[in-house]
Amino acid sequence: MEVFYYIVFGVLGLVVAALELSKNNKDRINTSSAFNSFKNNYLIVYSLMMAGDWLQGPYVYYLYSTYGFSKGDIGQLFIAGFGSSMLFGTIVGSLADKQGRKRACVTYCITYILSCVTKHSPQYKVLMVGRVLGGIATSLLFSSFESWLVAEHNKRGFEQQWLSVTFSKAVFFGNGLVAIIAGLFGNLLVHSFSLGPVAPFDAAACFLAIGMAVILSSWTENYGDPSESKDLLTQFRGAAVAIASDEKIALLGAIQSLFEGSMYTFVFLWTPALSPNDEEIPHGFIFATFMLASMLGSSLASRLLSRSSPKVESYMQIVFLISAASLLLPILMTYFVEPSKVKGGGISFSGCFQLLGFCIFEACVGLFWPSIMKMRSQYIPEEARSTIMNFFRIPLNIFVCVVLYNVNAFPITVMFGMCSIFLFVASLLQRRLMMIVDKPKTNDWTPLSERNTEEDPLNI
Repeated sequence: MEVFYYIVFGVLGLVVAALELSKNNKDRINTSSAFNSFKNNYLIVYSLMMAGDWLQGPYVYYLYSTYGFSKGDIGQLFIAGFGSSMLFGTIVGSLADKQGRKRACVTYCITYILSCVTKHSPQYKVLMVGRVLGGIATSLLFSSFESWLVAEHNKRGFEQQWLSVTFSKAVFFGNGLVAIIAGLFGNLLVHSFSLGPVAPFDAAACFLAIGMAVILSSWTENYGDPSESKDLLTQFRGAAVAIASDEKIALLGAIQSLFEGSMYTFVFLWTPALSPNDEEIPHGFIFATFMLASMLGSSLASRLLSRSSPKVESYMQIVFLISAASLLLPILMTYFVEPSKVKGGGISFSGCFQLLGFCIFEACVGLFWPSIMKMRSQYIPEEARSTIMNFFRIPLNIFVCVVLYNVNAFPITVMFGMCSIFLFVASLLQRRLMMIVDKPKTNDWTPLSERNTEEDPLNI
């Protein structure tokens, strides 16, 4: 492995360590022991859930290829996963508001464990069922856990600002440290122990089972709107009206879809961008480097969220602009650096610059997650939190399915350019959101259960 990779990883590690060790009282929020106990319990569960997810990611494509499926067949399996998340996942995730968020989190564990079990079969139909189950689980992961946390936090009477502590720590550990450890552990199982590409999925199932046991033994149930008079269709209509009637919610959904759509597209593009001539690059080590960059971003977010200024709505404009600029690097390299025509070998000079730019983008991802969680906790009504959050994922999943279907139809520079434009638009929408928030408030959100049916279409 080239020294360059070690240098980048080492520098990022030192910066993250310096940020964490240099925090002073201004960068920390004083909390109670009761809150710390609650927070730590959630972080354990969330980290186990993310370990179950991260262990699978690097080996899904590899497993399918070892079963002898073509690139086209594998692409269809991936599309089925995102399509399932959009259709079935939205319905199942929305049931959390009515049937209970704790139940939804347990359902995530069971669904994802079953998805892992299907990986033992080389049958295409069985693997397709596994992708459908995985898509449902993904929707639950990115809506039910956050919905449970926010509702339980408020129910226990903790200060609203303390939520940002949990959010930033969850991203730092769950999306950063756990991802790095999961990548290394998966590599150990597959290559060092020679257990085969299905081993990470078995390990993931074990972590999910442990997490489910913790949920069942220590979590209490909470609901959005448990009214028996409201069926699923009514919930959908209420969520749609809430998005249409509150510009803040609509803007937040658009911002999330644009950023996450670009992020998931980046997942498919970074490998061909860094190895256009089949250069030998250490995928696992680069993935760990990206996760370390994400930890850097979440560490910065924890500092920013602990202070009253700048507001999250303000600094996120800059984050989106920086992320847009970082994904322009592959395009700029084609104009200013003559592309290498040598097949194989190590990473090129252009690839080195692009890797640094991609690390900047991953740092922006680390900033994005706790910040968007903070804004969602402020603007999305509690009664329909899971439903609205799953509505946000519909355009995201449509976008990713379209990208997957046409991934070979456009040059890679066009794809990066498209992502950069989306991120720039997200910055503009973020500015609009900040302008609305800064305006004097004329009225507050009225809970769905308190609204009059004839006066308010949300209470259908």
